[in-house]
Amino acid sequence: MSDEPQGYEEARAELLEVVRTLEQGGITLEESLALWERGEKLAQVCQDWLDGARRRLDTVIAERDSTE
Repeated sequence: MSDEPQGYEEARAELLEVVRTLEQGGITLEESLALWERGEKLAQVCQDWLDGARRRLDTVIAERDSTE
C-alpha cells in the first residue's frame, strides 16, 4: 500500500481492496486493525476529493447564476 494516493480513483481502488481483505478474514487482529486504520484514512481522502469537487461545482453554478 502506498502512503498517499495520487487521486480519488486510486484512493477508492485501494479502499475497495482494504474492504475485500477485511471481509475475507484469515488475517490477524493486528493486521485487521492496521487495515481498518488505512481504510479510515482512505475514506477521508475520498471524502476530501468529493468535497472539493462539490465546492468547485458550487462555485461554477454560482458564477453562472450571477451572470444570468
